[in-house]
Amino acid sequence: MTDSHTLHSINLAAVSPMLIEGRRIMSGINKLPVSTLQRPEAIAVGKLGLAGDEQADPTVHGGLAKAVYAYPLEHYPFWQQACQQHGSRHAGSALHHGMLGENLTISGLLEQHAYVGDVLEFADCRLQITEPRQPCFKFQAHMDMRLAVKLMAQSGHCGFYLAVLQTGTLRAGESFRILPGPRELSMAEAFRRRLRRLD
Repeated sequence: MTDSHTLHSINLAAVSPMLIEGRRIMSGINKLPVSTLQRPEAIAVGKLGLAGDEQADPTVHGGLAKAVYAYPLEHYPFWQQACQQHGSRHAGSALHHGMLGENLTISGLLEQHAYVGDVLEFADCRLQITEPRQPCFKFQAHMDMRLAVKLMAQSGHCGFYLAVLQTGTLRAGESFRILPGPRELSMAEAFRRRLRRLD
């Protein structure tokens, strides 16, 4: 894995139904890559997120503070191995970018080095880190693993949400700079605190 700050993929989904324990649940978790290193299409970024992306439950993902969800590419081997070990239907095939429900698959910025208030500055837009992702039953069903939520909690591989400070466009292959905020609370620590409150 590279240490450079790189956007590897932009992933979008329309809201569609999932069957979870016999119930039909609407979700936008099934993100697929639309801008990749091989095909770096420009995607418009508005205040409420990426053009073409939808969210079923804006209390979980969406709105100004959670307009975009980023996930580190460095965590993909962990989930690939977890799928193998726990008999997920995704075992045996490479997990595509967007599989963790993220809009942006990035490298070079992990949760312990990402802080509330930090800004990711791209060529044509700026995104500000707001809070860690909290896994839910839809994530568990999507990954086809009963322990998916527990594994994310134990590993701290949660990714983080971003607010859009400056609208514009993004494309895969771009690098980004980190403009430090107050540096008082990392995503790793914010995630641990959130989990303690839920215990």
